[in-house]
Amino acid sequence: MIVVMEPNATEAQVEKVVKYLEKHGFRININHGDILKVIAAIGDKRILNPQIIAGFDGVSTVKSIQEPYKLASRTAHPEDTIIKFSNGVKIGGKEKPVLMVGPCSVEKDINSLLEIAAAAKEMGCEFIRGGAFKPRTSPYDFQGLEEKGLEFLAEARRQTGLLVVTEVMDTMDIPLVNQYADILQVGARNMQNFKLLKALGHIKKPVMLKRGPAASIKEFLLAAEHIMYNGNHNVILCERGIKGYDSDFTRNTLDIAAVPILRKYSHLPVIVDPSHGTGRRYLIEPMGKAALIAGAHGLMYEIHNDPDNASSDGAQSLDLPTFKEVTKKFNKLIGRIDYDNKNS
Repeated sequence: MIVVMEPNATEAQVEKVVKYLEKHGFRININHGDILKVIAAIGDKRILNPQIIAGFDGVSTVKSIQEPYKLASRTAHPEDTIIKFSNGVKIGGKEKPVLMVGPCSVEKDINSLLEIAAAAKEMGCEFIRGGAFKPRTSPYDFQGLEEKGLEFLAEARRQTGLLVVTEVMDTMDIPLVNQYADILQVGARNMQNFKLLKALGHIKKPVMLKRGPAASIKEFLLAAEHIMYNGNHNVILCERGIKGYDSDFTRNTLDIAAVPILRKYSHLPVIVDPSHGTGRRYLIEPMGKAALIAGAHGLMYEIHNDPDNASSDGAQSLDLPTFKEVTKKFNKLIGRIDYDNKNS
């Protein structure tokens, strides 16, 4: 149930509605918009006549939420969520799209990561990404450096000011990763690891949730709902491709249509990963451009100073010269940097 208060509703009137709903077993979330206050009441609406609430002083309208993802729904939260970081970076709404770049895995040579981070900083990126804990299909593949990898990422942040995005795979690792990361990422394989999602609902840092390879958009939003229901509303959605038929040509099928769909039905920021979405480095530029034009709040793509010898996913990683050329085009497309007048 959604209760929209009048623009001039007092705090006392809002509090009266909230207490009445809580008395009847509803869980409350209040969205303080620029003009209106919207109360999202989660519970069994069959036990309460909405017309009773509609008669309270200060109430404008009462609506039922049809979507099962109540907190992630734009009905419950009409205004875009904007996630803010201590250094002034913002994700969501009408903010400039952000760029998250880095290697698939943090590798043993920290100098490699520092070279990549320096290039990312030079090109105006806001985030360095890299896996310290790596979920791999084969147990014989590189599994990540774990805490040493997190330490390397923290050093890259110290030297460049870039914020850190890295994956957390298990509930037991949340406290450790939380010490180092600015955004905790849930990988595609864990999108429906509900125990992990619930635990991430109890932290305060932003969580980036990647879409599962066979997940519908409704399932994707319901996974976000698990995090939000447990208290953490700082959720970023990441479209990273779904299983398709053309595995000879692409790793996954990048669902560009998901971007405007998610933005229509949810208030949460949407990031697109054209590296995992295609698995081919030559497709990062065109699919990244398509995602930005479709309305993505940012891109996450993989770069490496020696991709042909990367520990993982080198085929979908840009080398640094190509990264700079591609990122220059992204920056120009979204108006982040006007290279034509930069030196004038």
